[in-house]
Amino acid sequence: MQSKDSRLRVRRIDNITQVEFIDRNILDEGNIQAIAEEIARLIESDPSPRLLICFQNVDHLSSAALGALITINNKVRDRRGQLRLSNIDPQIQEVFAITRLTKIFQIHETAEEAIRSFKPA
Repeated sequence: MQSKDSRLRVRRIDNITQVEFIDRNILDEGNIQAIAEEIARLIESDPSPRLLICFQNVDHLSSAALGALITINNKVRDRRGQLRLSNIDPQIQEVFAITRLTKIFQIHETAEEAIRSFKPA
């Protein structure tokens, strides 16, 4: 499912695709594009994707990464899927709040809480 040069850890939990980042800092434009493309392939491989993006290991996100998340959200919505975010560092969470992205994304404190929030497929 993922290549050896993937910047993501991907696993399936009860027809939910959980994505975790390998890198602590998601700042490099090239890596962000590669990550976005890999997540887009996951979305496109499922007729009604249920995607959880877990930020457990992430310390820093660039504005380009936030833009990629918005694009990912739109792709999931276009396929009538569901997207959840979890385990966001408080400093990053503050950026989500300031940019009002908390109104776009369903953000949960833990991955377990996010998984419970998905509606049945």
